[in-house]
Amino acid sequence: MSDQTSSFKGKIISAVILLSAVLLLVYVVNLNEQTPQTEDAYVDANRIDVVSQVQGKIAKMNVQDNQSVKAGDVLFVIDPEPYRLRLAQAQAQLASLEQQIILTQRGVNAQRFGAQGVSEGVAAAEAQLKLATATVARLEPLHAKEYVTSDQLDIANTKKIEAGIALQRARTAAQQATASISGTDALQAQLVGAQAAVASAKYDLAHTEVRAPFNGRVINLTTAAGEFSSPSKPIFTLIDTRHWYVVANFRETELQKIREGDVAQIRLMNDPKRVYSAKVHGIGFGVHAEDSARIAGMPYVPRKLNWVHVAQRFPVRLLLDNPEPATAFRIGLSASVLIDPSQQ
Repeated sequence: MSDQTSSFKGKIISAVILLSAVLLLVYVVNLNEQTPQTEDAYVDANRIDVVSQVQGKIAKMNVQDNQSVKAGDVLFVIDPEPYRLRLAQAQAQLASLEQQIILTQRGVNAQRFGAQGVSEGVAAAEAQLKLATATVARLEPLHAKEYVTSDQLDIANTKKIEAGIALQRARTAAQQATASISGTDALQAQLVGAQAAVASAKYDLAHTEVRAPFNGRVINLTTAAGEFSSPSKPIFTLIDTRHWYVVANFRETELQKIREGDVAQIRLMNDPKRVYSAKVHGIGFGVHAEDSARIAGMPYVPRKLNWVHVAQRFPVRLLLDNPEPATAFRIGLSASVLIDPSQQ
């Protein structure tokens, strides 16, 4: 009887254990479905290639590889002497042109005064012609009554003709004087170009000092002072340490459970005991398929198995809320991610 009781109790215990295992499995599966998670993740950050806007020999390198910098720090200096000389030349040309405009304006003013004097001569000639015409008109009736001689009338007519000729000459001279008045319009146009040349030279000179556009960290620096720099030649890479991201690759079957703004827990492999908070910042809308040509600018996420059909994975970018200490973060660090949509 005792053996049967023991056997029965053993079966009950086994059933309870089996049921507990099934319930635990169901719970874990349900939890995994409700909170997507993956260990296929890595730390990332925005970064730029640092180049100089002007070309020239690097006169001074102020940073070293892996150094932390602040926004506005001078990273390196291009030899400024050629650009100082170019600025001095542009300023000299501008000053010379300004003096030329002043002298030309004085000549223009003199021409205007001369034209004004000629115009006054026209007015005087018109007055003389008017007076001579009136004199002839007054003498003609008197000549008919023989109150004046023919010689007197002839003299008056001669003066009238001479006055007309003098007026015509005065008008021609006035037209010539007005037409000969020059201006400074062409020089003014050149002045705008000279001012632009000075501004451009100042701009180039200012950019011989290459400054950090944001707080960051220098990486991949293999260049020293003396190297020739040009706008098409990156000197090093600058990581934007103001914001750190984790890129997590989730199966396509899990994407429908993830929304922008979802809260996530991040653990880094170099310090797995520490948990960081993050939010979903963006969900990838395109990856390279295994059997398709790669497209520039799209992430490539290889499938781990090629002998069974596996779900494609898409990158989900998460923005860390408070990535402290900042020195704990490096691009490429392995991470694990757990997303809890209920904490959105």
